[in-house]
Amino acid sequence: MKRHRIIISTLVLNLFLIGNLFAQTPQFDELKENFEQNRIFEADFSHLYKDAFTGEEQYSEGKIWIGKERYRIEGDLQTMVVDGETSTVYDQSRNRVIISDYIEEEDDFAPSRMLQGVDESFEVSERTLQNGNAEITLTSDDPFTVFQTVTIFLNSEGNPEEIVAVDQAENELVTTFRNGSFTEESTDLFRVEVPSDAELIDLRYDSE
Repeated sequence: MKRHRIIISTLVLNLFLIGNLFAQTPQFDELKENFEQNRIFEADFSHLYKDAFTGEEQYSEGKIWIGKERYRIEGDLQTMVVDGETSTVYDQSRNRVIISDYIEEEDDFAPSRMLQGVDESFEVSERTLQNGNAEITLTSDDPFTVFQTVTIFLNSEGNPEEIVAVDQAENELVTTFRNGSFTEESTDLFRVEVPSDAELIDLRYDSE
């Protein structure tokens, strides 16, 4: 789940800091508008992390829901919900719930950050492919950014199909979405239903 956080936060987060930077990227503007209208991107996903130094690969998959500043992941007998202020992880195998303060800067995986533009240090380009799909590329020369490049592939309907990110250590993170679509926001989506006998670990600073 931590690896999920290290990629899903970097998918939708800083879109609203960019403003007019994306004026010449209509496909990306349309994607951004879906999140600005509080719509939810829902999809099956798989994630592959390739370590450039060791050659090690880590693979995970599950279901994901992405909102403007929130997301939900289900997979590997775990459910994670981030609502912008709090992170809640329910581990079904241990019947345990861990609640902690959500720190945006430490969540390199946030899908909101990648899908919404990362930050103003990135240059953005967009091109339409022959099949009608779109390729959006974000690049940065700033050594303090988490990623050197982020490439977002949208299908002809404007839904994300894949995100390929390369970090400063040349590690590659590939997230693929299947059966993805935007839906209207649900009140209960970003809540975690857990058994009453589950162990609760509250790590929030103000939990006392």
